Amino acid sequence: MTFEIYKPRGEKTCKMAAVSLSKNSIVLNKIAREKVNADKFELAFDRDSNTIRMMPSKEGQTMKKTKIFAKGFYKHFGITKTGKFAVKYIPEENTMYVDLNKNL
Repeated sequence: MTFEIYKPRGEKTCKMAAVSLSKNSIVLNKIAREKVNADKFELAFDRDSNTIRMMPSKEGQTMKKTKIFAKGFYKHFGITKTGKFAVKYIPEENTMYVDLNKNL
């Protein structure tokens, strides 16, 4: 017999920084927003590792509430991946990295 354990949704789990990619935007969860604490982001993409770099910038994409509108960014780099992804935050650089090969 194989038993599966029931875990209620309200159960406390380890909270981690994450982003959700939709076809038009990048949505940051509360933990990701608190780590960087910025209103504008420079978005960059590494084609070799399939990774998005997000770092605060005076010029760049403006975040409205929790969302960065990134349709042009996606189109420019041919990014079609959607879903929820973990964020690797590097405090020394104040930068977040999103590996598109690793969905949550």
